[in-house]
Amino acid sequence: MLIAGVIAYVLAQLALGLWMARRVRSQEDFLLAGRSLGYVLATFTIFATWFGAETCIGAAGQIAEHGLGGGSADPFGYALCLLLMGLVFAAALWRRGIATIADLMRQRYSPAVERVTALLVTPTSFLWAGAQIRAFGQVLAASTGMNIEVAIALAAGTVVAYASAGGLMAGVVTDLVQGIALVIGLGLLGWAVVDAAGGLGPALASVAPERLSFGSSSTSLLETLDAWAIPIFGSLAAQELIVRVLACRSPVVARRGTLLGGGLYLLIGLIPVLVGLVGVGFVGPLEHPEQILPAVASKLLGPVAYVLFIGALISAILSTVDGALLAVSSVVARNLVEPMRPGMSDRQRLQVSRLCTLVFGVLAYLVGRAADGVHDLVEDASGFTGGGLVVVFTFALWSRFGGPRSALAAMFVGLVLWLLGRYLGLTPAPFLASMVAALVVYVTVALLERRRGSPVPPDMP
Repeated sequence: MLIAGVIAYVLAQLALGLWMARRVRSQEDFLLAGRSLGYVLATFTIFATWFGAETCIGAAGQIAEHGLGGGSADPFGYALCLLLMGLVFAAALWRRGIATIADLMRQRYSPAVERVTALLVTPTSFLWAGAQIRAFGQVLAASTGMNIEVAIALAAGTVVAYASAGGLMAGVVTDLVQGIALVIGLGLLGWAVVDAAGGLGPALASVAPERLSFGSSSTSLLETLDAWAIPIFGSLAAQELIVRVLACRSPVVARRGTLLGGGLYLLIGLIPVLVGLVGVGFVGPLEHPEQILPAVASKLLGPVAYVLFIGALISAILSTVDGALLAVSSVVARNLVEPMRPGMSDRQRLQVSRLCTLVFGVLAYLVGRAADGVHDLVEDASGFTGGGLVVVFTFALWSRFGGPRSALAAMFVGLVLWLLGRYLGLTPAPFLASMVAALVVYVTVALLERRRGSPVPPDMP
């Protein structure tokens, strides 16, 4: 019954996405859903896209293993990122009339900065998609006994099919359905956990006090700050988020929709936090902590509610995969391929966008198969560009200070420092170090440019 229900749900999502593909007539429809999103679609597409495998599987597992200190990224850090985007950046971004973050870099700096930005954000998106595809396999393997290779292939094939056909137009409509499924499925689980524990108070009272601390005796203050900085600042310049802001029908909808999506994300994201804190008391220690959410659901929910819960997990994963694939395809098609082939018709540009979605879907599938876990893959995706991109993104949007050289230098220094810190352990806070260094380099090079009389950037729109 469960396997049949899962397959039926996935096929329904595929059918809905392909049906919406009929409305795609241009590249703007494909990349930005015709810039037509109202409050409901904007709120749910931002919530559902952000609410992925890391929030459900990774965060619950990390909290089960390390307490609240393991949940700095999800849901708290990423929720703060969404709220910061809504309060500070969303309306200004929308008014630029762009389609990708690389468009902003070309508009503000130069085509060279545009291309470098596109090359930096591309790995981030398909790493993110790969993490979600990996999580899909884990969910089905843990809950249905389905072979993990089959489950991963099913996830990748479904999303690639409707994302490459319908683009963002299909993505936001399926996000609405998936977002509602998330609220219902996780809401049922949260209610079941609280009921089984005798109330929210007794449930939290059963948790050891040290597990309720965001800090940890094994990590320094600097390491803790770095863990928070990655989701808050590292994802501000994510194309997955930016494209949904740009797809709104007005700057007011962009700002309020992002804030509503962030609030909903935090509210529903507290349910995996609760399960991570108290779930071991229901199912005992697990060999793989990332499976605690489906294990607790299997223990506490009845057959119908459990099917709804699995549908919620699948919704979380599918919505994030399509967002990541559309993000990477939009940047590559618009900012790398199109400049090499000027004069293409809109139909040809649409075909290029669809082809890029298909190619990166295959790459994400291969990454998902090869990955060891969800949490580390998502962290790599969030921090891959280093702190340089968010520094340059902020200056590009809000200031005329600095030019192409300062932007390129900041992005290079930020990336190199993050890679050295992340993989060679040269600093306990690689993302913060890369962000601070990028800021210093940007300002220094900008001052040198000004002193040498370099051209002043054009007025911001």
